[in-house]
Amino acid sequence: LHKEFDSFRTQYILVYLVIMLADWMQGTHMYTLYLSYGVNISALFLTGFLSGAIFAPFLGSAVDKYGRKRSCIVYCILEIIINTMEHSTNFGILLAGRVLGGISTNLLFSAFESWMTTEHRKRKFPEEWLTRTYSAMSIGNGAMAVLAGIVAQVLEDMFGHIGPFQGAIGLTILALFMVLFYWDENYGEEQQQSNDNKEQDDSSSGTSGLYQQFIDGWSTTFQDSRVWRIGLTQALSEGAMYTFVFMWVPTLLQQDPPGGVPTGCVFSALMMAITMGGVVFPPLQSLVRILTGPTTASEVTASLIYALASISMAVPAICLSSSSSSNSKDYFWNILVAFLVMEFCVGLFMPVAGTLRSKYVPDALQGAILNIFRLPLNAVVVAGTYATDVYSHSNVYFGVSACLFLAAVLQGSLVFSASSSASASTTINKQKKE
Repeated sequence: LHKEFDSFRTQYILVYLVIMLADWMQGTHMYTLYLSYGVNISALFLTGFLSGAIFAPFLGSAVDKYGRKRSCIVYCILEIIINTMEHSTNFGILLAGRVLGGISTNLLFSAFESWMTTEHRKRKFPEEWLTRTYSAMSIGNGAMAVLAGIVAQVLEDMFGHIGPFQGAIGLTILALFMVLFYWDENYGEEQQQSNDNKEQDDSSSGTSGLYQQFIDGWSTTFQDSRVWRIGLTQALSEGAMYTFVFMWVPTLLQQDPPGGVPTGCVFSALMMAITMGGVVFPPLQSLVRILTGPTTASEVTASLIYALASISMAVPAICLSSSSSSNSKDYFWNILVAFLVMEFCVGLFMPVAGTLRSKYVPDALQGAILNIFRLPLNAVVVAGTYATDVYSHSNVYFGVSACLFLAAVLQGSLVFSASSSASASTTINKQKKE
């Protein structure tokens, strides 16, 4: 079983790494590409966020209804089209590309993970082994970010600003072939059973099924407090992370250290911190499981991680709010270490968040609910982006710290929910035996 699991995990991780490398290569050079075109950059980025928010509620239902593998294939095709459109300097074409980009981003963060968790259970691997896959994803994501910076720079030197996007097309085609020929289709447990039992479906029943999937996703999210708490935690933590991404470069430049800020080296260090978080997560989870028991190990781990991240973001907030501006510039190393701790926490909470999603989100509705989660996430990101333009850096970092603290509190509430559920199930089992 271990050999089968290792083969399955490698099969998934290879596709995931190729996709993330292509995604990082675009992200590192999109701003400079649009700058060279002389277009309205903020309008393009805002269009992408709005597109993601508009299509998120509906895409997830389609992912669950029509299949996760098909959705991953659609993602790859969309990315190839989008990166081809990036070759144009026409603002209308670029704007259309950002609309498609909002759709593809939703698929990236729902279809692939949904396929993996459902396939994991379909092959009857132990639930606790999911943590290994999520940890490998976190480690690989950080490593791909570092590699993307190097590869994208080489491609830019060879082919200009569009070079990284051409490289991304090649990588996405590779991922497309890997998904086409090596992945099986899955729909989630309930949908899979209905597909096996009822192979005949006319177009009207397919439409009603998609509508039912949409309704079920929303009703489950609102009726089960554990599900919406997981979604709100994800929105707060990832929204805080994206706000931090907007802030770290201008914050360090403001400190004006001797010799300037080597932003490339700092970026690599931050990405390595994410990788280190992924490496540390499995032993940390095992330690917490020993101390608290298996029932609440993930919830307790998540609470500790978010609390540490909140403290790390309070450090630059306090340093930058120093009354003496001359003294505030003496805090460069304090702020840099705090940033490294924050990214280390990102490497930790990526696998623990995935573990909790797989634990609480119903398998048959994963695509729908993961996309619903992206609605509050987009709202937090837009609010954080706006705050960076309006408020002082210290106030923004206080806000980021507050978001992470709220995420820790929400995770803490799940600890008690998990304990109560475990106690209830134990009581029921005892009654059955009696």
